[in-house]
Amino acid sequence: MAAMKALRFIACAIAWIAAVVCVAWAFGALYFDFPTARTFTAILFVLVLITAIIFVRGKLLKLAIVFGAFALVALWWLTLKPGNDRAWQPDVAQTAWAQINGDEVTVHNVRNCDYRTETDFTPRWETRTVRLSQISGMDVAINYWGSPWISHPIVSFLFANALPLCFSIETRKAIGQKYSALDGLYRQYTLIYVVADERDSIRLRTNYRREDVYLYRTLASPAQARERFLEYIKATNALRDHPRWYNEVTTNCTTSIRTQRAVKLRAPWDWRMLINGKADELLYERHAIATGGLPFSELKQRSLINERARAADKDPDFSRLIREDLPNGN
Repeated sequence: MAAMKALRFIACAIAWIAAVVCVAWAFGALYFDFPTARTFTAILFVLVLITAIIFVRGKLLKLAIVFGAFALVALWWLTLKPGNDRAWQPDVAQTAWAQINGDEVTVHNVRNCDYRTETDFTPRWETRTVRLSQISGMDVAINYWGSPWISHPIVSFLFANALPLCFSIETRKAIGQKYSALDGLYRQYTLIYVVADERDSIRLRTNYRREDVYLYRTLASPAQARERFLEYIKATNALRDHPRWYNEVTTNCTTSIRTQRAVKLRAPWDWRMLINGKADELLYERHAIATGGLPFSELKQRSLINERARAADKDPDFSRLIREDLPNGN
């Protein structure tokens, strides 16, 4: 009898914890995403539920009301559709897309801004044509702007006869918006694949934002790099025609790299794909990056490219200079 009471108590406690989490999420959905009177609507939602919990009899009925209200908010929230027609900030004003003609790939709206400071720059969008047969490999840059647990990956594809192309999966912010992790849990930002020159995407972070950037040479063969390049191109083109919401947990800069692959080809899930500040450690453990035989701590120290990037700055040979002394797996 005592055991049954304990089990019922535990089950009840779990149910109410889940209910509180659902109410908190629904409050946020209304507060951030409801089209008008958002604060009033979110507060009213909570007050109505509190009133129901106080005056309605029966624990199961109380829970049913809470979960039912949550379900209604979730169903409404899922109807919100992203679009490409907002007044976007200048650095994400254009959407990249590509045309494939046999071996030749023409990428439109490659970002290559002329920066004076992080926020003072001349937007510049280019069209670049590359050949799949000239892809020689791929590298990954991991940058940090605060917590060592959170980072941002940028993948660079290398060509034998052309400058590297960077793919950076980011939030597409409208004019007046600022990034917030809390906002990122709701439908505040759309997802964008920024295709850029390394002197834009990487130099912006090392030289102007003053973030720590670590560059790793991957062990991907040219054939594997071509396969991954085409995956990025496919995802980039899909977003141009069918925009998607960014989500801090489910559709972010790291999980999107995994989910753009066919299901059977996806890397096994690991918590460091979500807490992505440890993503380079994961790549090291899975033998995906060149190490030069170094322990991870020493490799990471050598892979910090900020000083090299600042010295190279606007040098046309920027991409080669930032890779000096990096293990390359050859």
